[in-house]
Amino acid sequence: MAKLSREQEYAMQKAKEWVADAQIETNDKEEIIELIETQNIKEITERFYKDLEFGTGGMRSILGMGTNRINRYTIRRASHALSLALKEYAPNLSQSIAISYDSRKLSYELAKEAACVFAANGIKALLFKRLNPVPLLSYAIRHHKTGAGVMVTASHNPASYNGFKVFWSNGAQVTPPQDQEIIDHYYATNSLSEIKFINFEEAEEKGLIEWLDEETENHYHNAINQSIIRKQMCKEDGEKLKVIYTPLHGTGLIPCSRALKEVGLTNFKVVLDQANPDHRFPTVKSPNPENPEALEMAVDLMKKHQADIVMGSDPDTDRLGVAFIDYKKDPEKVYFLNGNQIGIILLHYILKSKKELGELPAKSFFVKTIVTTNLQSQIAKSYGVDAENTLTGFKWICRRVDEVLKAAPEKTFLFGTEESFGYLNHEHIRDKDGVSSLALMAEVALYYKLQNKSLNDALDEIYEEHGFSGEYLLNLNYDGKEGSEKILRIMDFFRNYKESSFAGERIDKIEDYKQLTIISKSDDRSEKIEGIPQSNVLGFIFEDQSKVYVRPSGTEPKIKFYIMVQENEGLLADKKVKAQKRIDQILNFINKTVENI
Repeated sequence: MAKLSREQEYAMQKAKEWVADAQIETNDKEEIIELIETQNIKEITERFYKDLEFGTGGMRSILGMGTNRINRYTIRRASHALSLALKEYAPNLSQSIAISYDSRKLSYELAKEAACVFAANGIKALLFKRLNPVPLLSYAIRHHKTGAGVMVTASHNPASYNGFKVFWSNGAQVTPPQDQEIIDHYYATNSLSEIKFINFEEAEEKGLIEWLDEETENHYHNAINQSIIRKQMCKEDGEKLKVIYTPLHGTGLIPCSRALKEVGLTNFKVVLDQANPDHRFPTVKSPNPENPEALEMAVDLMKKHQADIVMGSDPDTDRLGVAFIDYKKDPEKVYFLNGNQIGIILLHYILKSKKELGELPAKSFFVKTIVTTNLQSQIAKSYGVDAENTLTGFKWICRRVDEVLKAAPEKTFLFGTEESFGYLNHEHIRDKDGVSSLALMAEVALYYKLQNKSLNDALDEIYEEHGFSGEYLLNLNYDGKEGSEKILRIMDFFRNYKESSFAGERIDKIEDYKQLTIISKSDDRSEKIEGIPQSNVLGFIFEDQSKVYVRPSGTEPKIKFYIMVQENEGLLADKKVKAQKRIDQILNFINKTVENI
């Protein structure tokens, strides 16, 4: 056998310690023992070369035994860290934590593990009786005034993954400084023997674990029903819209079906083969409604029944994907809206409708991320609505919502949006909401159908009025340790990029959110980025304000390139062609460049 590297020796030693640890149950040692006996160095290294990272919002990884995997022991460690942070950092907050879980393998079991750790620390765990999505967890935190919350989920990752999302008392995922307090406690835990744990049944008897029943769900639905804008239209004409919905084997079936029915949009069919929770996600490669292939079965059902719209949600039902057919123009072509387009349509509908109905508040705002199309800001400006920008991720969107409302309580929050298919159209939670977004999108589709218009027509009307914006998201996947190193090299390359052009586009400015600086390429002048936290994101801003942003994913082994091209001159059809040519040119440049890094 070849000599082991220092890293492999370290991983092998950690694996042997795992097998020898009295805190690890015997049956949980078996797969590691087998790896050691068969000298599977590659797999041992992947599982033990480091501890599973607890990031700013929690952790997410492949299920399995080992220090770099999601299992009952890493979940206990994370729960221990959250317990200590809640007790020490925020002793004045309620010493209770709401817990929900999705349809993934072991989600329910891992949620119970977390509850037992919280209970052992004297923190009451409020656990949903049945699986429920992220928006309901966020609502439960605010409704029951808990100090924190946990969602056991890996969102739209492949079936082999699970994870642990941490929320704070405002119902949003944790941000600084709370997140660092939890992270510090996580890494300061050197032994599983330090973690307090109590038997589930004993904790129940002591009143330290309570079940959340349908009452909380009812309150949530009553709250989101208030966000319906054209209530009379939905009640009177809701049957005219034919909807196909797929929960992609996740948590969405019950809440999304209920939301559509209560709005009055009762003419919907669910993809039966994808309706029930199933941790294998057997009908899709990945349960991600951002990907057209995940919606294929729903699209087939749309064609069969001549339905108007397909909508799909991910396993924890915080994202929304949309597809439709424009039967007037091309009854054979299926359109899949990207996340920016969905956000454009929803934002425009909210502002347009509220203004027409005399319900648009005088002082109002919406929040988007820096990698989301600026066309949304232009739309908001035309309605006198303020646009707020922040980092990628809904935790930052919701943090910004709270910051604005704290500084100016007279303002009204209208909408939060990010290009990765996340939206929030009400004030009752602090995370993206796939349930209320689905109901809103159905309302929008009905509104345009009653005018004999498709969602294509809706987009074109917006583009004609506000200018054309073409977007593309390039995801480059790099798995494992080698992949992580490749992603670091790519970020270093672009951070040190010295050329004056990018894929033939003249660079006006470079935004570096790690350094919080903006460098002007014309005179090398530097200015500080204010009001946005530090993050490993780079932005290349071109002379016409088209943009390319690059960042590593915080939840998946990939690096992302966000391409946003603006075209304001000429006929709309010409703008679309020119924008696509520029996008293709940029994509070709990126792919060729990263290939050799």
